[in-house]
Amino acid sequence: MQQSGVAGGRGCAVFPLLGVLFFQGVYIVLSLEIHADAHVRGYVGEKIKLKCTFKSTSDVTDKLTIDWTYRPPSSSRTVSIFHYQSFQYPTTAGTFRDRISWVGNVYKGDASISISNPTIKDNGTFSCAVKNPPDVHHNIPMTELTVTERGFGTMLSSVALLSILVFVPSAMVVALLLVRMGRKAAGLKKRSRSGYKKSSIEVSDDTDQEEEDACMVRLCIRCAECLDSDYEETY
Repeated sequence: MQQSGVAGGRGCAVFPLLGVLFFQGVYIVLSLEIHADAHVRGYVGEKIKLKCTFKSTSDVTDKLTIDWTYRPPSSSRTVSIFHYQSFQYPTTAGTFRDRISWVGNVYKGDASISISNPTIKDNGTFSCAVKNPPDVHHNIPMTELTVTERGFGTMLSSVALLSILVFVPSAMVVALLLVRMGRKAAGLKKRSRSGYKKSSIEVSDDTDQEEEDACMVRLCIRCAECLDSDYEETY
């Protein structure tokens, strides 16, 4: 059994799988079910999506409303940060001003929003409420948001992954070039001992091969330069 809020009352038991609500001693079949992530983690400065989906027994109309609220960790007071009814109405005041964006689609049962440039001060509890008259009985899921600084270990792991993606293929190309050059040198040495002279066709093939090898070397150097630039941007 999951304890959750409900539109029009408090302290109500909800059975999500059965779509049944126990309210004031009466079992009510939920005509509108809402689901959201219980916990969301994000990083300072990186956009965060707060996912919320719903299922309604009635068709979506212009009467459908969506309300997102926020409650700080050390407070019992909630504030409205987003309202939807045919149009999007993000908050125009407070710390979330100009940072809330609509990323949902009511016709697909999606009531999600996103937060731009999040900070540690955004930590707290977010609630998603949807009403689609005549569907009025529903649960109100809570999402706990935790925003932290992206640590050195996380950045290091990203750089390590990028290094693997760039250096491994480059190392393989270099190894193949070295093997090819070694075989070529051994062949030339053997031919010089036997007094062998190349034909004009073989000379042309060798020139083409040298150009291909030089091209591969330049490609490896370019990959290394890209890695260096990405590493500098990361830090």
